[in-house]
Amino acid sequence: MTIEHGHSPQEITRRLSEGQRYSPLKDMIYGGIDGAVTTFAIVAGVEGAGLSHSIIVALGLANILADGFSMAASNYSGTKAELDDRKRIIQIEQRHIANHREGEMEELRQILALRGLSGIVLTQATAAIAQNEENWIALMLTDEYGLTRDDPNPLRAALATFAAFLMAGAVPLIPFVFGLHDPFALSVCATLITFFLIGAGKSRWSLAKWWRSGAETLLIGGVAALLAYGVGGLFHPG
Repeated sequence: MTIEHGHSPQEITRRLSEGQRYSPLKDMIYGGIDGAVTTFAIVAGVEGAGLSHSIIVALGLANILADGFSMAASNYSGTKAELDDRKRIIQIEQRHIANHREGEMEELRQILALRGLSGIVLTQATAAIAQNEENWIALMLTDEYGLTRDDPNPLRAALATFAAFLMAGAVPLIPFVFGLHDPFALSVCATLITFFLIGAGKSRWSLAKWWRSGAETLLIGGVAALLAYGVGGLFHPG
């Protein structure tokens, strides 16, 4: 059986001291799926309408840059808002500890009781944690407010989203940019493969089978593309 990490005292100390590392998974999945879906939706819609392939390239490139930047900026703003809210809550807890210490101590005690502590152990643990205000507030952030232990990183989140959007969004356009034979068919195949690969890669961080996760993402992207092609077909001159 594969062991994900070591359990010697030194390894445990080193791992816990590093804190929670930033994972770009959510931001990259978010950007990658949206990049492939929106760009291929343009490709499928324009193709369905029977318009020039040069229009596909122009609109596709505009979408990759403009929509990709918009998504990255939105993710940055959203993550920044989370960070600001976190700072606000920390200030609230600091003020409450200073002015209503007994009430905050009771909150801490009840939180630890919900974790299974009781009796003299509960009393000692409450007193010990309350001696360090930083650790006390960190515990309140996770258990009272449901926040992560470490601060979110808005810039990293934005860059991960933008990079994934660019890479996945470029896939449907490649056959048209290089003027390949039957570019729409190639674009369909390449995009569907991209959807599947994104989903299959996502399974590395979940309990789902790789093929099931890939098929799920493939289905989501395929439905979006089919809708776009159908709407574009309504405006076909023929």
